[in-house]
Amino acid sequence: MYLLGCDIGSSSVKASIVDQESGLTISSDFYPKEEAPIKAVKPGWAEQNPDDWWEYLKLAIQSAIRKVNIQGEDIGAIGISYQMHGLVLVNKAMEVLRPSIIWCDSRAVPYGERAFQAIGSEKCLSHLLNSPGNFTAAKLAWVKENEPQLFESVYKFMLPGDFIAMRMTGEIASTVSGLSEGILWDFKNNRVSEDVMQYYGFPADIVPTICPTFGRQGELLGSIAAELGLKKGIPVTYRAGDQPNNALSLNVFNPGEIAATAGTSGVVYGVNDQVNYDTYSRVNSFAHVNYTAEQPRLGVLLCINGVGILNSWVKRNVAPAGVSYDELNDIAAEVPVGSEGISILPFGNGAERMLKNQEIDCSLYGVNFNIHQQKHLIRAAQEGIVFSFKYGMDIMNDMGIDISVIRAGNANMFLSPIFREALAGVTGAVIELYDTNGAVGAAKGAGIGAGIYRSEEEAFHSLKKIDIIEPDAFKADAYCGAYEVWKERLNKQIEP
Repeated sequence: MYLLGCDIGSSSVKASIVDQESGLTISSDFYPKEEAPIKAVKPGWAEQNPDDWWEYLKLAIQSAIRKVNIQGEDIGAIGISYQMHGLVLVNKAMEVLRPSIIWCDSRAVPYGERAFQAIGSEKCLSHLLNSPGNFTAAKLAWVKENEPQLFESVYKFMLPGDFIAMRMTGEIASTVSGLSEGILWDFKNNRVSEDVMQYYGFPADIVPTICPTFGRQGELLGSIAAELGLKKGIPVTYRAGDQPNNALSLNVFNPGEIAATAGTSGVVYGVNDQVNYDTYSRVNSFAHVNYTAEQPRLGVLLCINGVGILNSWVKRNVAPAGVSYDELNDIAAEVPVGSEGISILPFGNGAERMLKNQEIDCSLYGVNFNIHQQKHLIRAAQEGIVFSFKYGMDIMNDMGIDISVIRAGNANMFLSPIFREALAGVTGAVIELYDTNGAVGAAKGAGIGAGIYRSEEEAFHSLKKIDIIEPDAFKADAYCGAYEVWKERLNKQIEP
């Protein structure tokens, strides 16, 4: 038997087929082959057509099946991972009413800020664990105010993964985890937030039915099965946002376990067993995939906008023309820890939530024209990225999350030896690198939800650890000293 995982990203949509018994990926594909378009009608806006996601997914699934020539009836369950915080609106005929307002669209910020003040900061943080911010509920409020005629036609709102499940099964549902990422879940009362619904004036019946994250969420329609080359009735048994799902992909379920990514932006996602929040909303807390009211498991999410994008900027604008990322790392390795006094604050990719939504841009400190060269800037950029991770992880530590092991996929900045060494050195954490991705995680989540796997341990017994990076005791003091200099320079920037 095989498991099908679907990962609905904003750049591409991926499908992976996993052999249930061995846990190995036997086939995968993604579409489109070039980055999917994001429409920006105005500055700060970002929209995609949900029907495009569906067309991309059909192509990816059909191709993945053809590659291994398996039969449709061999698929035992389907799991879905999706880009978080998006808004999809449909009418009673399940037709999409407008393009999805996706995660990186910032138009709803004022709506979230007004709700935070009107409902009250203490109540929002203690019940929602977050400010309403620029999340799904605030985006729905924007539609209500600016497109009132369209809003009158709305039957249900959904997150992107809910839409894909609807197209597969004909059923409209969401999860507690999904509603919490939209800032619509009241953790104290264990229900949809009446405060948010009443403040924004949303009708109660606009909320989808709540289904479990793991478990039967609907069955594949016959018409859809025929399109995909699958069998009617295959159950959809798992769905989760991309960051909770990335954590699941890395077998991160329990308090104190940490998953990280470091692409254009960076994410540290830790599991907490305390219903807790950051007073300044510098990190966000959502229901993790295994959350229950009786046994709370919260995903505390730190997002840093200026991560790999700084490294790529340095490669294009500072490094010698034509160098590869491997060669960039070799150049940086010529410089000692601390870049001989240079610090770079890597915050040039918009407002940073962990800096209380300040937009301070990227800054360079400590340059001496008689000492420093190109190579110093290259290393200082990577160290600055690492130090921004450390700064955010200290906030998580204050919330009761002890970070001793960081699990990550072997990709993006985690391919850099300097990045890995510096992150281990300054945090004291062991870094474990694995060979996995979101679609594979969704497939294994489906296996758990279908009862094919009896436990998380069974589902992830085949998770392949590629490398372990231990903190270097001889360099740890140097990294910590460089971090203190970096933090002092940051604090001067962000002080009121």
